[in-house]
Amino acid sequence: MPDIDRAPGTDDPESDGRAGLRADCGNCFGLCCVALTLTRSADFAINKDAGKPCRNLQDDFRCGIHTRLRSEGFPGCTVYDCFGAGQKVSGETFGGRDWRSAPESAQRMFEVFPVVRQLHELLWYLTEAAGLAPARSLHAEIGRTLDETERLTHRDADALADLDVAAHRDGVAVLLSRTSELVRATAPRKKKRNHRGADLVGARLSGADLRGGDLRGALLIAADLTGADLRLADLIGADFRDAELSGADLTGALFLTQSQVNAARGNGATRLPESLSRPSHWER
Repeated sequence: MPDIDRAPGTDDPESDGRAGLRADCGNCFGLCCVALTLTRSADFAINKDAGKPCRNLQDDFRCGIHTRLRSEGFPGCTVYDCFGAGQKVSGETFGGRDWRSAPESAQRMFEVFPVVRQLHELLWYLTEAAGLAPARSLHAEIGRTLDETERLTHRDADALADLDVAAHRDGVAVLLSRTSELVRATAPRKKKRNHRGADLVGARLSGADLRGGDLRGALLIAADLTGADLRLADLIGADFRDAELSGADLTGALFLTQSQVNAARGNGATRLPESLSRPSHWER
């Protein structure tokens, strides 16, 4: 995870019940630096196959250029978020046995990591949904789904590798969509445009009133959202790479993640949900 500054109102980031869903690189065996495939691009300076350690990974499982990732051509690494799956797989699933000292477990560990990462991402969304008052009628169902998803993360390595995580994710997605509809219905009455999955690459949306809008999966790459109002907008899966969020208001935005925020550009006037932090590379 990149270095981040605490945004206003986020003095206690663990108070929202998602402490275990935040990456703890000090208790992980550098899994994202090994298990994942890197493709040379504007985000990564090299090609790397899954299962092969990144050239920047040190013997202590830390990144050798952590403070220089952006300048060295690895901005994608500053955006990636495992939602705490790294420490879960390293410490619990494999009992603290790392892939270097126990090479026989390496392949299975690298297979399990992305599965747990998806489950932890779902836990992030479900935990948020469980605290949304307008979705009170769904809280019991959300709670059951949250518990079920948590139980799945505690399975052994073989069971996790065999898990149909896509099917589970689809079921959760329906529940989150129902939650979103209830919450967005509380936004000021106006025509709420549906931008779900829309191609808004480079769109000029400066000052736009997007309150209560559906922006799920929208492509907002390099979009100008300066001063835009995104309160109560559903942002799950929206691509904010290089989007300009200076002065934008995202307080109360639904299902926004640190990874999305890290991928965007912003400044000291950008307002974020209390669960998220201001990236250190943003303008002051």
